[in-house]
Amino acid sequence: MIVRIVKMTFEASKVEDFKKMFEEKKEHIRGFEGCQRLELLRDSSDSNIFFTYSFWNNAENLKSYRHSNLFKETWKFTKSLFSDKPEAWSLKQEVVLS
Repeated sequence: MIVRIVKMTFEASKVEDFKKMFEEKKEHIRGFEGCQRLELLRDSSDSNIFFTYSFWNNAENLKSYRHSNLFKETWKFTKSLFSDKPEAWSLKQEVVLS
């Protein structure tokens, strides 16, 4: 399992635009082959910072998504809303807690 974490900092005036877009696209992302789960989290001390956590069967599924038109269109729009450079990590899940 691969967990992809992306940290995004938005212009305050663009947060609602991002949330609206995420609401429209989340089921499409969740339905992408190999995506097991998608979460959106908001920083508890800075309301302009969001994180996405997506869980993928393997690195190939994540790679396919990142090369898809869905990702390209979504990311192009999302990038236009940033106030700071995004950060991203791809992590291998070692232990599953129940």
